[in-house]
Amino acid sequence: MQLPEELRQLYQEVILDHHRSPRNYGRVEPHTHDAEGYNPLCGDRLILTLRIDNSDTIEDIRFEGDGCAISRASASLMTEAVKGKTVQQVHALFNQFHDAVMSDPDCVVTDAGLGKLAVLLGVREFPTRIKCATLAWHTLEQALDGGGTTTTE
Repeated sequence: MQLPEELRQLYQEVILDHHRSPRNYGRVEPHTHDAEGYNPLCGDRLILTLRIDNSDTIEDIRFEGDGCAISRASASLMTEAVKGKTVQQVHALFNQFHDAVMSDPDCVVTDAGLGKLAVLLGVREFPTRIKCATLAWHTLEQALDGGGTTTTE
């Protein structure tokens, strides 16, 4: 499914805005969970730190690292999307986002429930960029699963 040109431009603007001025950049201190992510294909690297409260809710989440515009924008958008959600809600959102990004570019994917994350669905047209868009998400899953390092390979 090709996006209309005006929608494509809007999506590109949002991605560039989050790349240039990432939200939630830095470290959470003190934090309860952390993980590192690496995309060897593109060179993207990030460290994710988060604090989960007693009710299993992400109280704060931040990332640091270097990467391409899509990787940084995805991490920025992700931190906005998951802050204040329970771990269970985050797992569900991960699955929804991952399924949408991995779907065939010719399939119509509604953005219901994805909100601003829908701007990243354009990567479906560029399979090598999917790993850039999902790195932060896989790193978050790694952090929630006990930490360590994850790669997109």
